[in-house]
Amino acid sequence: MSQYIQNFLKFQPLLKELVARDIKIKYRRSVLGVLWTLLNPLCMMIVLSVVFSNLFKFDVENFPLYLLSGQVVFTFFSDSTTNSMTAIINNSSLIKKIYVPKYLFVLSRIFSSFINLLASFTALLLVMVAMRAELTWTVLLVPIPLMLLVVFCLGIGLILSAITVKFRDIMHLYSVFTTALMYLTPVIYPMSILPDWLEPIVRINPITNILVMFRDVMLNDSILNPISLLVAIIEAGVALLIGLRIFYKNQDEFILNI
Repeated sequence: MSQYIQNFLKFQPLLKELVARDIKIKYRRSVLGVLWTLLNPLCMMIVLSVVFSNLFKFDVENFPLYLLSGQVVFTFFSDSTTNSMTAIINNSSLIKKIYVPKYLFVLSRIFSSFINLLASFTALLLVMVAMRAELTWTVLLVPIPLMLLVVFCLGIGLILSAITVKFRDIMHLYSVFTTALMYLTPVIYPMSILPDWLEPIVRINPITNILVMFRDVMLNDSILNPISLLVAIIEAGVALLIGLRIFYKNQDEFILNI
């Protein structure tokens, strides 16, 4: 274990450069630059709030905050895993030239998406202040569901990056999957409107559990449910272990397929 830690510390400057590069590439030639990480969720919240509040009449208190909190969580999952999927392929030229721990490329995509998550979270706080929503001490617990989300996404990202090297079709199919998953996650609708047969399907979605915990501490002045927390820890841990297993089992063959 100490060898892995030393290896990570040795390449930590490279990881920082990779994260910085990902951020610069994303906002290259953009007038507003990183400000889009604040403006994007705010603009989407305004559009979706108008549509769903008036068209479907969801009986949700502070629906814009409910919607924006869902966007913060699901957008991070979608962006981080989608970006991780091509982490190895897009860095093939560097991998072919020198030795670099290949997991760093996936980790850099997760970290760069996490920076965007922090900006989106800041946007959520600003909206809460503007709407005079109550900010209670339970907000201090928000790092817990967010860290579990990061670990879960890292596990999924490792799996996707390893599989995509061999099967490029996944890059085209994954966007369809994330769209379907969004509708199976209570981002834009409350759980109360779901029919009895659909609610259990939505609840077994790991993103749902993390999102509910996030909303509880941010909007509902509730502490984390111990059972939900335990389930989230298990789901994130299992995803990470499976991701590491698949990634390390296949990484020696990456050079043959990129």
